[in-house]
Amino acid sequence: MTANLLAHSDLFAAGIARSGAYNRTLTPFGFQSEERSYWEAPEIYNTMSPFMNAEKVDEPILLIHGQADNNSGTYPLQSERYFNALKGLGAQARLVMLPKESHGYVAKESILHVLWEQDQWLEKHVKNKNTAE
Repeated sequence: MTANLLAHSDLFAAGIARSGAYNRTLTPFGFQSEERSYWEAPEIYNTMSPFMNAEKVDEPILLIHGQADNNSGTYPLQSERYFNALKGLGAQARLVMLPKESHGYVAKESILHVLWEQDQWLEKHVKNKNTAE
């Protein structure tokens, strides 16, 4: 949702997305309340895929993902490919991969690392936005 909002609006100065599904074509047999397959509704899958709209993201985005995410819709590949697309297009993006973490982060070190990353991101790109540019 964060990545989609950044791609389709100018409501936010920056974004933080965790364990996301950025390319809905990688979940071709439905997602959330969408029950049609990709082949039945390609326009929905493309519109709902931040990856397909990466060129529209003009705000900084922090991506966080567990390296051992075994959720079928949010494999780590989702964040890695989206990050590469954003960087290739010149966007301001950072990817943080959490070792040995699945979809929900449980290790104390990981939780503290996520909190620190989020705090630093918001300090730089929201609170002190004008001084960072």
